[in-house]
Amino acid sequence: MHPSARNLAAGLIAMTALVSLAPTSPAQSQTTRIQKVVSPGGIEAWLVHDTTLPLVAMEIAFVGGGAQDPAGKPGVASLAASLLDEGAGDLDARAFQDAMAEKAIEVHFDASRDMVGGSLRTLSENVEPAFELMRLAVTAPRFDDEAVERIRQGQLANLRRRANDPSTQASLAWSARAFPNHPYGRPLSGTLESVPAITRGDLAGFAKRTLARDNLKIAVVGDITPEALGPALDKMFGALPAKAELTPVPDVVPQGLGAVEVKTLDVPQTSMVFGGIGLKRNDPDFIPAFVLNHMLGGSAFSSRLFREVREKRGLAYSVYSHLAPLDHAGLILGGTATKNERAGETVDLIRAEYMKLLTDGPSEEELADAKSYLIGSFALRFDSSAKVASQLLQIQIDDLGIDYIDRRNELVAAVSLDDIKRVAGRFRENPALLFSLVGKPEGLAAAGATPANGAASGNSGG
Repeated sequence: MHPSARNLAAGLIAMTALVSLAPTSPAQSQTTRIQKVVSPGGIEAWLVHDTTLPLVAMEIAFVGGGAQDPAGKPGVASLAASLLDEGAGDLDARAFQDAMAEKAIEVHFDASRDMVGGSLRTLSENVEPAFELMRLAVTAPRFDDEAVERIRQGQLANLRRRANDPSTQASLAWSARAFPNHPYGRPLSGTLESVPAITRGDLAGFAKRTLARDNLKIAVVGDITPEALGPALDKMFGALPAKAELTPVPDVVPQGLGAVEVKTLDVPQTSMVFGGIGLKRNDPDFIPAFVLNHMLGGSAFSSRLFREVREKRGLAYSVYSHLAPLDHAGLILGGTATKNERAGETVDLIRAEYMKLLTDGPSEEELADAKSYLIGSFALRFDSSAKVASQLLQIQIDDLGIDYIDRRNELVAAVSLDDIKRVAGRFRENPALLFSLVGKPEGLAAAGATPANGAASGNSGG
């Protein structure tokens, strides 16, 4: 392809495909636009066939991510995922990357704690070579020595950079304290000790055990018909093992609640991560809890934490909280950064605002404003092909049903003060928060701070 044509194609891929699926009125059902496509071999995908632009976006996920790392070798899933597009089948890393560049194809993989995710972007005229590259990546990754060492060194360099990043270190410290002796407590990107010890056998073994048909979810959006997608699914994924061989991961609740852990780092600000027990995504009270959290710290400009921490006292530039429903733990998490000398004040204020909301609840006006924002902003999740595919994939992972997009705003609108009081009562059963601070925080004596294991170091990565 001529360079100018390649640039044009890449530009088209970057363009926004307006495939909004969020309903604008109760009578406007969008579920009919989502088609469940089942291949001749039984592989299922959700498809939104859209010809607005000549693009195809695909998102896939294999359940089983960093939680599947061997106990003594964190970082295997992250390294393996990063290598899936670094050579596969007959193509070494350079040939694979050249094949993508030649047709302006994007194929990318990464790992989270609970899954290995993949994405594909292509012009519809190049869908066949794009699907072939996806097939090779998931069914025949090479893990060549050159590629392994190159990506390994990149991961180690990233770990060294993060060693002096307070927010990263606070997040790592929180997970380690909250989940001792559990996969969720291990650093997803590994450590400076574990990453060099990862072998090609570790990587190939992880891929063989994890990349399978029974734990695969697929979402496709764009200029491809159901008739074309069905056989393509078999070509891409049919050669995968029928069943994954995943190590069972136990459900867990965070430990150390009520504690304030400190890692010393010589920086002018203290970064902090805080969190406690939340709800899993399949909990019937998840939507009321979602609305409750929005009022606490989910909005960048109108939440209680933003108002009290930033607007009234100027303690931080930003402060947030969110629900984090992992496969094996339900959490509420948040974070901020403040001057070292005001760290204790900030910890106390976050605790107080959390308890105040759980105890006193919101006003009718506050609840109405939160619901209005959450309903009105829902459409922003669907303003591009990539976002639509990502949302469809997550809905499948969460097992919310193919009609969830139609129902979601109705679920939010139906949340009442009684619902908020009920879910707040559940949170009050164990409202203590674990705080992890990195910096040189002051004023923590009353907060019950305990030093962590030495100064913040580069032994862990995120």
